[in-house]
Amino acid sequence: MLKEKQLVEIDCREVWKEISNYIEGDLTPEIRERVDRHLRECPHCRAVYDGSRNVVRLLGGRNVLELPTGFSQRLHRRLSAELALADGKRL
Repeated sequence: MLKEKQLVEIDCREVWKEISNYIEGDLTPEIRERVDRHLRECPHCRAVYDGSRNVVRLLGGRNVLELPTGFSQRLHRRLSAELALADGKRL
């Protein structure tokens, strides 16, 4: 009788740290299986993975998008405001 290999659970933070290695196929088989299992069960991490994969595809493709003038500054302000709001909710 074969014993099923017991995998140790992986948390969201660990998945996020390994997402680029996962996309590149640069993980050990055990870690890859743990990330696979987590992505099947966690919609938030699956969204992070999908978004990261899309960014890699966009940047790796031949069709590079030109961003409008001031886009990065507006994005930075928006992200800073969202982080400040999220920090205020944690208090």
